[in-house]
Amino acid sequence: MHHKDGPVQRWRCVCAYDGTEYAGWQKQPTKDAVQDAIEEALAKIFQTPVRTIGAGRTDGGVHASGQVFHFDQEWKHGAGKMLQAFRTFLPSDISPRILEPVSHDFHALSSSKGKRYIYHAVKGWAMPRDERFCLSLKNKKFDLEAMKKAALFFVGKHDFSAFAASRGKGEKENPEKEIWKMKITSSKEELKFSVEGSGFLYKMVRSMVGALFEVGRGKIEYGSIKDILDTRKRTEVVVSAPAKGLFLEKVFYSNSDGLDE
Repeated sequence: MHHKDGPVQRWRCVCAYDGTEYAGWQKQPTKDAVQDAIEEALAKIFQTPVRTIGAGRTDGGVHASGQVFHFDQEWKHGAGKMLQAFRTFLPSDISPRILEPVSHDFHALSSSKGKRYIYHAVKGWAMPRDERFCLSLKNKKFDLEAMKKAALFFVGKHDFSAFAASRGKGEKENPEKEIWKMKITSSKEELKFSVEGSGFLYKMVRSMVGALFEVGRGKIEYGSIKDILDTRKRTEVVVSAPAKGLFLEKVFYSNSDGLDE
């Protein structure tokens, strides 16, 4: 986008949202996606339609602490003032955390090297204030060691077709993705899954976590995870964990970007 004085300023925004009431990140004809709410707020600030490009989609009901998007727009009053204006027009369940001018080399989607997702599960019953952001495990008991062994099968480059769902509409995505790290941590209160990788298919993280819960409960052997992965076919054996426990935690833009945190 250009005007008479050269290219318009590009802005990078890192935002968090509670995805409960939204149909996911990506714009919808029904206008009930996070991106719709963001573009509506920007249109009010700039008095003209503004197109945003996100780092990737999150599904309906999934949350984000660090979703990234960019847009091009002229603004003379500094990033702080724009952030203030943005917060005025956004609903309380969407919160821009960082807003900064960047060079035109930056592209929220194609500059991204990978992402980190976190899945939160609470042992027992979650407090009402947390209920929208985690899965309550209630009375279930899990074999953590078996889950950790099974999780190792996901690390590396694989065809993840067996752990993805179809988006329908004839969309075809390359099913080969690389998982760099999958870590399960257990505290007195919660089970937390942290997954980092180059990219993720539709419902892939939730499917991986769902399968690990089945391993933890002894419903499937930990070694079966490798067999399921090798089939490259989705079956009813793999059940996705509910969306509400999942957060897009961080988008990586350089090879050293937080990968060793």
